Amino acid sequence: MKIVVKLGGGVLEDAALLQRAAQAVKQLAEEHQVAVVHGGGAALTRMLAQVGKVSEFVDGLRITDAETRDFAVMVLAGHMNKKLVAALGTVGQSAMGLCGGDGLAFRARKKTSNGHDLGFVGEISSVDPRWIQTIWQQGSVPVISSLALGCDGQYYNVNADQMASACAVACHANALIFLTDVSGVKDADGLVIRWLDLDRAATLTQQSVIAGGMLPKLEACKDALLHGVNRVRILPAEEVETLPQFYFAKIESGTEVLA
Repeated sequence: MKIVVKLGGGVLEDAALLQRAAQAVKQLAEEHQVAVVHGGGAALTRMLAQVGKVSEFVDGLRITDAETRDFAVMVLAGHMNKKLVAALGTVGQSAMGLCGGDGLAFRARKKTSNGHDLGFVGEISSVDPRWIQTIWQQGSVPVISSLALGCDGQYYNVNADQMASACAVACHANALIFLTDVSGVKDADGLVIRWLDLDRAATLTQQSVIAGGMLPKLEACKDALLHGVNRVRILPAEEVETLPQFYFAKIESGTEVLA
């Protein structure tokens, strides 16, 4: 099977958790073709703060001027990507790091949000999965940072959840798993919703129960489900050891999103 795993920034921030995640990905890759997509928003926010730039967000998306974009390339395609490749290498899993611009694998167009100009924030317009398939053929794991090239030759910062969804769709993945620093999607009472269909997700969004960073995540879930990905699950990173049993055991934690 083909499985895309999106690692949230919280996993990359915690050294012990990162090693646990790397081990789980290695176990998963022993049986399946696995691609890993990652962000690194917390690290980028820290870097920007060091140079006196304040991070602003609209609907969970970072407003990205040219300078912020350049730092995003440095942090996401550089330090965070190679940190994850190293973690996988430490547990004996071959991994190949790349960003969406490499090999023109992921192309982007400028994205707006409710009329807001977000700067160099993009949404994926096309994906060429050949490079991912080539890495799989060599028995390795592609590790993809959430940056893509526009037709104007500019790099665009892409929400990592949406990048993972586009990757899963293009690769005809059987499953898309989001490892996050939250326990799952919560209802108005703060309780984790174990099974969430798209209609209920839309209602909770209209009621502002679902907001902030969960908005682009659920948008990504919806896009994947509507374009052929069979299973989509939001899984708390603390439960990462359940990842290799995703298809073969009943997992009680997190939220399964249903079409």
